[in-house]
Order: sequence, then structure tokens, then C-alpha cells
Amino acid sequence: MLKTDRIIIVEGKYDKIKLSSIIDAVIIETDGFGIFKDKQKQKLLRMLADKKGLVILTDSDSAGFTIRNFICGFVPKEKIINAYIPDVFGKERRKEAPSKEGKLGVEGVSPEIIKSALEQAGVLCEEDNQTEKRTVTKTDFYLDGLTGGADSKEKRLALLKHLSLPERMTTNSLIDIINSFMTYDDYKQAIANIERVQK
Repeated sequence: MLKTDRIIIVEGKYDKIKLSSIIDAVIIETDGFGIFKDKQKQKLLRMLADKKGLVILTDSDSAGFTIRNFICGFVPKEKIINAYIPDVFGKERRKEAPSKEGKLGVEGVSPEIIKSALEQAGVLCEEDNQTEKRTVTKTDFYLDGLTGGADSKEKRLALLKHLSLPERMTTNSLIDIINSFMTYDDYKQAIANIERVQK
């Protein structure tokens, strides 16, 4: 499995599923054109770009370029690496008909094409053979009262606010984001901070 510390931006959930089988990275979906109105997600992308840098990997059709250009408009260009899928014509398996332009998106191309696109963009992806650092897990969330308790939602919202993250983030997404830019000790300090405020 390839690995990068940069945050990879894709259009939708099927793109994310495809990439997750190829590369160990935090992958964020734009929800297609949903990014245009989602101010919280825009704020999240700016923060992640500042901490880690972004790799934009949208489809090679006009919609993909529109989304890419929109993100490039609110994130500083020095924080972005653009990776491009070549024009490959065909139809994704799950779809009844080809896209409007007849091009395969990220979900439809082969893993080799995706790896090549990342390499051409200069994204340093290495085989993940290193010893893993201590990461935050769902068990940590449970032990720290962020899941499974009567006031877990309130505590989770407090953590999201403390970290300047969108309140609609799922638990899994929150864990991914925390592990992308915080150490385990940083996370424990954040928990201590919100517990102090809540008392």
C-alpha cells in the first residue's frame, strides 16, 4: 500500500473507495458541486492545506476541472499539488450509461493509472513498511466519552469546535482528520482542554 501525508481531495464516495484500496492517506470528498456552498468544508480544506498540503485528484471532465479550479481559488496555490487522470473513454461498471463526455472518472480507471497520475504530480508515495505511530482510535473515543455515553454528542461537538472543524463530521472522519495533523498526545491535550471548559 502506498502512503502520503498529504490530504487527497476527490469528488465522491466511489472515488474515495477506489483510492482507499491503493493509498494510505486521508481522503476528503467534495460531494461534487456541494463544495461550492459548503463553507464549513471550505474552511476545513484551508486548514488541512495549511497543515499538510492538498492533492487534488478530480475527474478529467469539465465538472472535475470546475471543482478543481474552485478549490484552487480559495486555497493558496503553494499548498496544492494537482494530479490529473488522463482522458480514458468508457463507462463505469455501476453506471448504466457513460458520462456526458464519455470519460472515465477516478473510480473507473485502473489503479496503475492512479499511481502514475500521483507519481507524475510529484506526490511522494512510498510503500508503507514503517512502524506505525500511536494513533487515535474508536476505542480512545469511547474511553474519552466521545462515543457511547449520554453526553457523548455534546462532548464530540465541543471537540469539533475546539479544533475548528465542521460540526457535521462523522466520527470516522473526525478520527481520520485528528490522525492527519495531531499526535496522540495533542489529542489528549485537546480532550483535557474541553473537559476543563465543560466543568
